[in-house]
Amino acid sequence: MFQIAPAVRVAVGEAFGLEPGVNAINKLVSALKMMGADEVYDTTFGADLTVMEEADEFLERLKKGGPFPMFTSCCPAWVKYLELNDPKYLRNISSCKSPMEMFAAVLRDKYQAKDAADGRRTYHMAIMPCTAKKMEAAREEFQHDGRPDVDLVLTTQEIITMIKESGIRFTELEGESPDLPFGM
Repeated sequence: MFQIAPAVRVAVGEAFGLEPGVNAINKLVSALKMMGADEVYDTTFGADLTVMEEADEFLERLKKGGPFPMFTSCCPAWVKYLELNDPKYLRNISSCKSPMEMFAAVLRDKYQAKDAADGRRTYHMAIMPCTAKKMEAAREEFQHDGRPDVDLVLTTQEIITMIKESGIRFTELEGESPDLPFGM
């Protein structure tokens, strides 16, 4: 199973000659399924969850008087920068997970019973625009029962290379919509 970050959908299209700004997520879904993906999700669902949780956290901080300002936790490079260089601001970072990790937790919970019944393990991959997401997926707080919520993170460039090496003619693909995590 894959989840695709919003920034990836345009960059992949441009790499295959589509006009800048064209949303190529449907072609990317088709390409991933041709390469063996069972399910492909759009991470915007996770982004929506993160926005709602961060808004609730902000309102709670308003009631309690801080700490302010409240910084987003969506960028793992930003979090790591504060951990290494300015730890006094760590209390200002939102406690919410990034969209990638928020969605991964939802998928982990959704597939837990199915995996147990099937006797198999769902492998969860994320396609993200930044290499820092690889480090984020490996963080201890995003592991449960000894396994990460996201098993593998591929960058935009890595998925572009995989599509090219697979011989897929990306621009000729019929688009396919991403899967819906909970149906309609």
